[in-house]
Amino acid sequence: MDIYGQIKRKEPIAKGWSGDQKYCVTAEDGTKYLLRISPLEQYERKKNEFERIQCAAALGIPMCLPVEFGTCKEGIYSLQSWIDGADAEKIVPTLSDTEQYVYGLEAGRILRQIHSVPVPKPQEDWEIRFNRKLDRKIKTYEACPIKYESGQAFIDYINTNRNLLKDRPQCYQHGDYHIGNMMIDRNGKLQIIDFDRSDVGDPWEEFNRIVWCAQKTPLFASGLVNGYFNGEVPLKFWQLLALYISSNTLSSVAWAIPFGQREIDTMLKQAKDVLLWYDNMRTPVPTWYFKGYYLQSVDGIPYKLKASFDFSFLSKYGRIFKVLDDQDSGNICFGLEKDGARYFVKFAGAPTEQYDGNPKDAILRLKAAVPVYQTLRHPNLIEFIKAEDIQNGFACVFKWADGECMGRMYPASRQRFMAMRTDTKLNVFRDILSFFEYIAVSGYVAIDFYDGSIMYDFENGRTTICDIDFFRKQPCINDMGRMWGSSRFMSPEEFEHGATLDEITNVYTIGALAFALFSDYSRTREAWTLRDELYQIAFKAVSDDRNKRQQSIRQFIEEWEANMGGSGQEPTCFCGHDCSRCLTYLATVNNSDELRRQSQQFYKDTFGHDIPLTEIHCLGGRSDDIFYLCRDCPWRKCAKEKRLSACSDCAEYPCKPLAEYQARWVNKCNQMGGTNR
Repeated sequence: MDIYGQIKRKEPIAKGWSGDQKYCVTAEDGTKYLLRISPLEQYERKKNEFERIQCAAALGIPMCLPVEFGTCKEGIYSLQSWIDGADAEKIVPTLSDTEQYVYGLEAGRILRQIHSVPVPKPQEDWEIRFNRKLDRKIKTYEACPIKYESGQAFIDYINTNRNLLKDRPQCYQHGDYHIGNMMIDRNGKLQIIDFDRSDVGDPWEEFNRIVWCAQKTPLFASGLVNGYFNGEVPLKFWQLLALYISSNTLSSVAWAIPFGQREIDTMLKQAKDVLLWYDNMRTPVPTWYFKGYYLQSVDGIPYKLKASFDFSFLSKYGRIFKVLDDQDSGNICFGLEKDGARYFVKFAGAPTEQYDGNPKDAILRLKAAVPVYQTLRHPNLIEFIKAEDIQNGFACVFKWADGECMGRMYPASRQRFMAMRTDTKLNVFRDILSFFEYIAVSGYVAIDFYDGSIMYDFENGRTTICDIDFFRKQPCINDMGRMWGSSRFMSPEEFEHGATLDEITNVYTIGALAFALFSDYSRTREAWTLRDELYQIAFKAVSDDRNKRQQSIRQFIEEWEANMGGSGQEPTCFCGHDCSRCLTYLATVNNSDELRRQSQQFYKDTFGHDIPLTEIHCLGGRSDDIFYLCRDCPWRKCAKEKRLSACSDCAEYPCKPLAEYQARWVNKCNQMGGTNR
């Protein structure tokens, strides 16, 4: 089969450090492949590499499957199956603690499988081979003009522990095994990529890249180790790993010098982190290591507890499709489906991992919340169905509500939320104000209400309020000292034993929510994204002095609405470019491949940039997740240095270079309905 000869479209892939040329290619039948091109002189090495990949694939390892190998006019080519998914290093850190750890466990199990690939024999003795490598790296570091602070600690550890290399086994190695060489496919499955550095060596040496994992997500790194050793990690592994990491770190700064200051700074920081984890190489077990959770699984979904608990009783509500276990309230929550209907079940009584109290107290608190849900019925409030004692615990059953939480404990969802059109966020805020006015009229005080209590359904444009368990009926007195809740949203009286908690208390909560929605939580004018009049209203609401706040939710609403004016600004770049009409932005927030293709074609036609679809990504010019071509934007850099929310806030606006740029480009290209689409 000559698939290479049937390729009709090539899209270059610029990511990674491999010397190979990489492409996403499409054959005549529409099938996508990963194409790698290498120099002809590497034929034997690349042939052996391809054969080793075939052996790995035969074991069922989730990876780019080898398809075809041969020569072409550019050199040597290898074709592998294409993985449709996202980079694990971007996705995994945004997931729950449990999900991060579980993906790490899977990565560890996969690595153990990779290490079972047979290797040709005989091999040079590992002790001899690696000692030669160590000597070379020490010599390179000593000759390097840049040194680490306390860098001698690495050399001392190596020289003290060389004996650990004696009689070490050797196996097939991936060669660059870390989270940056992993993907999460469309089905949520972990996939391993980039086997081009495969080698033979000590299986434990393969873990030397775990530094990159630990910096991104310590839970994933811990899972990687625990999954490989099935939870029984020998001390000798840690001792050897510290040696291998010391070796890698020594040579990293010299490697970085040709690539410039950015890479040098990266390696300096990494060395600093390593020395901190290992207490200047005085202890072999790094501080990021976590021995792991007690995990159970229901309907194929893992979750963590402190001890075993039987949830088989949940089958009466349906099949579980979601578990929410990262809660410190003593509750664990489930999404269930039965006969086409979906339910949300909140259960108290199980030994949840993040709760240090008595499960019986959690049961009493959840029971006390039932009258709140029975009484309050608002269009934006999650719909309560029933509550019941069950399986030595207590369950509240609600109608399931689709949506993503806007709280910062869910960074990916919050980032997506903050990138929405300003008028959409204003509508969400109106929903919240409507709810708060309703509870005021109903005689309730919102206790423990924060941005994590708000969900937004991006597909249907619906706001849902949930988790109101601690709401209290007025009159209400602080009987705890520090009340339940997130301190960012709590008024001073919620920290004062005996203080009155009332509607004025909730005015503070509303003001704090405004800063969560239209700022970066800070209460500075610079971070505020709406007009100044609205800033003043929100700032008044969060006054420590109760008497200086609006005295009711209704008063806040009236002041807010009276000063709305033209506040429904669209998301914009620092330069003034209208993000809400930008193809790249719209493709991202709507997850539309069709819009991505349109944006891709624009950049190809206008600038000659052949950009892979995976790089067509931006959450707005003033977000932290922007299109890669805009990362070095001079207007963005200038505004941030001056601590401005936009160039238009500058006293010199518009400066001559910006005026010329605006005249040529701003709102004139890559726009839905624009002139240069």
